[in-house]
Amino acid sequence: MFNPTRDQARQLFFYTWEKYNKQETLSGIETIALEIILLHPEYHPILDNPERYLDQGYSPEMGDTNPFLHMSMHVAIKEQLSINQPIGICDRFEQLQNITGNEHDATHRVMECLAEMIWQAQRHNTAPDAVIYLDCLDKQTK
Repeated sequence: MFNPTRDQARQLFFYTWEKYNKQETLSGIETIALEIILLHPEYHPILDNPERYLDQGYSPEMGDTNPFLHMSMHVAIKEQLSINQPIGICDRFEQLQNITGNEHDATHRVMECLAEMIWQAQRHNTAPDAVIYLDCLDKQTK
């Protein structure tokens, strides 16, 4: 399983953006990362300046959104959907697309549930629980 460090995850987005701007060939994961980057033009100035933002801290308590975490969650959800893991996520995602009217908004709804599952795991010092994730998604589809 791929388990990048914070800097490696950030570098993926910086390198992908740089390669895209130079019209260089992208790898599989870079293609996915680019798709996410292009959905978020508000992050392009950050990606244009890796020296400044590689070590940038983001504080949710101060209302900061971590663009790298946000984009990484997009990538994780795309990967989950590609293999229907946890089982049933694809059906729930399709329902969310019908509710929201588009893939991006549906992904953001899934992201809320993914964040909730991760928060619960951290809070209770347990492994992430797919039941919590899927239950949250079920609530999103009602």
